[in-house]
Parts: sequence; structure tokens; C-alpha cells
Amino acid sequence: MRRLLALLTLAVLALPVLADGLPPSVLAALKAAQIPASSVAVVVQPVDARAPLVAHNGHKAMNPASVMKLVTTYAALDLLGPAWTWKTTALADNVAVDGVLKGNLYLRGSGDPRFAIEHLSSLLRQLRVRGIRTINGDIILDRTVFDLPSLDPGAFDDKPMRPYNVGPNGLLINFQSLRFTLLPGAGRPQVLMETPSEGLRVDNQLRAGDGGCGSNWKDFINLRLIPENNGNRLEFSGTYSAQCGEKALNLAPLPADAQAGGLIRTLWQELGGTLTGQVRGGTTPAGARPLAEHESPALADALRDINKWSNNVMARQVFLTLGNANGPANAERARQRITDWLNGRGLGFPELVIDNGSGLSRSERISADSLNRLLLDAWRHPAMPEFVSSMPIVGIDGTMRKRLKESGASGRAHIKTGTLDGVKTAAGYALDAQGRRMAVTFFINDPRAAAGGPAIDALINWVAQRRTGEKAPALENE
Repeated sequence: MRRLLALLTLAVLALPVLADGLPPSVLAALKAAQIPASSVAVVVQPVDARAPLVAHNGHKAMNPASVMKLVTTYAALDLLGPAWTWKTTALADNVAVDGVLKGNLYLRGSGDPRFAIEHLSSLLRQLRVRGIRTINGDIILDRTVFDLPSLDPGAFDDKPMRPYNVGPNGLLINFQSLRFTLLPGAGRPQVLMETPSEGLRVDNQLRAGDGGCGSNWKDFINLRLIPENNGNRLEFSGTYSAQCGEKALNLAPLPADAQAGGLIRTLWQELGGTLTGQVRGGTTPAGARPLAEHESPALADALRDINKWSNNVMARQVFLTLGNANGPANAERARQRITDWLNGRGLGFPELVIDNGSGLSRSERISADSLNRLLLDAWRHPAMPEFVSSMPIVGIDGTMRKRLKESGASGRAHIKTGTLDGVKTAAGYALDAQGRRMAVTFFINDPRAAAGGPAIDALINWVAQRRTGEKAPALENE
């Protein structure tokens, strides 16, 4: 009788702390951030159990931000396979004679999410090795593997030159981006253009800034692209603090044709080649002959870049590749294929809204309960090792490299993160103190979401320190 009374007393004392179905450390962090529990959804479930340990607002449809990439990348692993590759092909109208190719050269893309400058250079080098010195025609950029409307890169957040706002492209070259290096100078800071681009001139009007170098140092730099008779001028103005030291700045200032044209012309000239015509968009005729080809690394390799570093444009490329089963891909075909795939796996999510598959969207929605089900299903999938290894390791790499470094969770969880204005999210897998694997999902949709990182960290830490048999928080009535 005494034992029963003691247990009842303990339960009553615990009720005020666990009434929201969340661990006390998480509730304390949310209170400190002034984020109400109603703005949060959390599910924690052992991968080998039928019921969750923590379930709070699990059925509520919420914006997942970049955590939506887990849906896209898991679908790609199952539908395409971890060994899937993309091929970029060079074709021509005619055979080169005495080093001269009469007619056009075609570069036909297949949606490769990571066709970088070194891959383009290698493909062009293959042409030179095959004896082509002069292209007596145009270089045609064939992007028709995707059927896409035009995109306003500034529509999302009015930052059109930020690389994360680059739209998908059937022949995406070097992420449509240029790399610059900023260096403090004796007077004016220096701007070095690392990525070559014929026809683009840097106009450095930067001034040395006072004070320290905060995480928002990019916001003090103003950019303006000014068309000129023989190309474009990129004007840098604003301030750059000497305390920033050397910094890399990746920008996407040019339209796709101009960016590709400037890079291709420069690389072709460096290889000793000449081009008499233009670099422009177009289609490859049926009779064109293949000359050279670049094959991408496997899909599993690309997914590590997508999830560890939350690469939006790569995620959108993979998303659209899923819609390329029957003709040129578009977003609607990709959405339908993912929906059909989920239904086929018994994972129909009625609240799911997919916009572009990357999470860089105000309209995408999924519930924490649905994402938890997806994580549990992925754990039982043959490609589980590739899926888990694509996520950031807490305290070690990717977007989680600086978080929980000195905690017991460091190195014991693979967590994908997401951030938008008013959105802070995380999901993945974590080991508890006795090595039991847990699926973890945490969504915050609230005006103060930016302050919610400590609450997410508190949940991951709670899982890492939990021992089998310890009482979980009381599950919320949903």
C-alpha cells in the first residue's frame, strides 16, 4: 500500500512537468525561447518498437523546411537506386576534319545535380584529345530533359544572387554560380574572381568596415549586375570588415546562358580551342553524333551533399529526375511519382504538400507523425545505410558540425536540419545511452522559431542520455 501511494504521489508531482508530452529539458528550452508548445510537433520512436516514446502534436501539418529533403532523397534511393548516375553528352552535326568541326556542338544534359567546373573541363578536354581544335558553329546547351517555366530567383526572399535561389536546370553547370574571394586590404578590400567567366568584369567599390565580423557579414555587401556592350559588370559596394579575414563568397549573378557561355568560352580557350559562334540554349537534332560523355558519381554520393549541407538546387535536380520517367520532367510529374510511391509503400500522407522537394518553400507541409513513419520505413529498407549516412553527424560534420560538440550526443546521431523564417526543424536517427536506435522528428513553426535550436538540441541530448526502461514523458492526447 505504501508503495502504491508513493507511485501515485510521484505521478501527480510529474504531471505538471510532463503535461505537454515533452521532456522537461525541452519544455525549459522552449520556455526560454518564448515558443509555445502549441507551435511545436515532436515524435520520438525506437526503430524496433510499435509505439512512440514521445508524441506531441504529431498529426499537425507543418512546414518542414529542408527536412523535406528526407522525403525526396528516400524516394530517389528506392525509385532510382543508390547506383543511379546522370550523363552529360557532347554531340555534333559532323565529323571534325583537320581539327575543324563544321556545324554546331551540342551539350545535352540529363539533370546532373553536380556537374561542376572540373567535370565540364574534363568533357571539353575529351573533345580536344579527339582532335577538335576549332568549332565552326555554335555550342548549343540542351536542357530539354526538364520542362520548366521561367523562374524569378528573387521571388523567395529578394536575394536573387544567392546560390540557394538558383532554379533547376536540365544542364546545370557549376550550380550556375561563381566563387569570389574577399580579402582585407590596406585601404579598399580586395575582390578576387576565382571562377572564370569571359565577359564578366568585377567593379570593386567596397569600403573597409568598422567593427567585428558577424555571421551576417554578407548582408553588408551590395551587388549590382550592369549590362555593358561587351558583357556585364558586377559591382560590389557596401562594407567588408578587416576582422573577417579571407572569406569565400559564392554568387549566382548571371542568367544560365550567360554563366555557361562565359565559363565554356574561357575553358575552351585555355585548352587551346577556338569557337566562331555563340553559346546558347537549344535542342539536339536526332541525327547528332555522340563525341564524348561525362558520367556523374552515383546518386548515393550526391545525396550526402544534399542532406549534409542542405543543397537546395541539388535536391530540386533529384526531385525533377523522379519526374522524368515518361518524357521531359516537370514538378507535377515528380510530385505524382512520389505520391504514388508513398501509397505503394503504405505511407499515404493525406496532409503532404510537396512544392519543389527541397524545403525552400512556404507551401510545403508534412506532419511529424508522417515523417516519423517515413523514417521507420527507411530503417527497414535495403538502402538504409546510404540514407542514414547522407545526414549530418551531430557534432561532427554538415549542418550539425558545430552543435552538441561537447555533449553525450556528439557522434551518436544523424540529424537533418531545416531553417526558414519562422521555421526550425530537425529529423533523423539517434542512439540512446544503451545503443538503441530512435527515430527523431522535431518541428517548430513560430515567429520565434530561430531561437528554437536549444530546444531541438535538448531533445537530441535527452535521447542520447536515456537508458532503456526509463520513463518517457506522458504522451499527449491527440
